[in-house]
Amino acid sequence: MTTALYLLLSLLAGLAIYLACAHQRLRPALRPRKRPLRVAAGGLVALALAAAIAGMGVWAGVFAVLTALMLALVALPYLDAWRQLRAQGSARSTRHVG
Repeated sequence: MTTALYLLLSLLAGLAIYLACAHQRLRPALRPRKRPLRVAAGGLVALALAAAIAGMGVWAGVFAVLTALMLALVALPYLDAWRQLRAQGSARSTRHVG
């Protein structure tokens, strides 16, 4: 149970950090809310650390949370770029073959 909890909290913290970034295009309406997103990300990381440390011990918990957070921070820009390419592709009604 604590494993799923710290993974979820870490991924949500990564999402909050990414949404607070000025270069994100996933949810542009959230750009003005940078400070609340950053505060929420800090709280989520702290909760994830507490859950992971309770389940695995100090060092394993810290590195597990950092690894899950890093996964989110690496994957989200690729997800954002993929969504943008799909939106551009559907905006063009012609298909390029060959």
